[in-house]
Amino acid sequence: MLKVLVVEDESIVAFEISSYLESLDCEVVDIVTNGVDALKRVDESHIDLVLMDIFLEGSKNGIDTALEMRGKYRDIIIIFLTANSDNQNINRAIEVEPLVYLSKPFDRKELYAGVSMAKNRVKDVEMLALDNKFSFDKKNNFLYYKRELISLTKKETQLLSLLIENRNSIVPNHIIEYELWPNDAASSNRIRTLIQRLRMKLNYNFIKTISKRGYIFIF
Repeated sequence: MLKVLVVEDESIVAFEISSYLESLDCEVVDIVTNGVDALKRVDESHIDLVLMDIFLEGSKNGIDTALEMRGKYRDIIIIFLTANSDNQNINRAIEVEPLVYLSKPFDRKELYAGVSMAKNRVKDVEMLALDNKFSFDKKNNFLYYKRELISLTKKETQLLSLLIENRNSIVPNHIIEYELWPNDAASSNRIRTLIQRLRMKLNYNFIKTISKRGYIFIF
């Protein structure tokens, strides 16, 4: 389900957009009215798509907010909404590389097309939320912290994928050894060292040691 943040300071418009998005089987994570709150919300939660009004009250307009978002999270999708489509704003908005640029009052057919395009863009990602900060792309085996990609070695990636695949169940040491070093015997110390490195990158969350048996990934 596409997770959407609506950034719109006109409450009636925001409610109408939110209701229509829900009818399209999207999850509206939140509605905020200014750029500062939008940036905070994107840091706190996984957001696939932001519907952003260009003209927002406060210190950051929609374009400035979107540029800052893109500076941190390159994969976030932006759809701009505006009642004023002058060339200067259009040229600045192009810097953000928005998916589409819609005029208000919005046309439902155009918004439907934009949402459909956004869904197609994210369909190749199978994101699993580990908590409100960490997420794991199961299809591509990428770990993210607040949507920022965490660098993992090949063995760390293999171990994390194995633990997540068997989450909430004990993964015995001999299974880890066989899956990660099928042609080479691995000492218990080698496994512990790899586990420790992975724990550090997960801020010491999720992985629990089961004495003399193996490890369990809990979330």
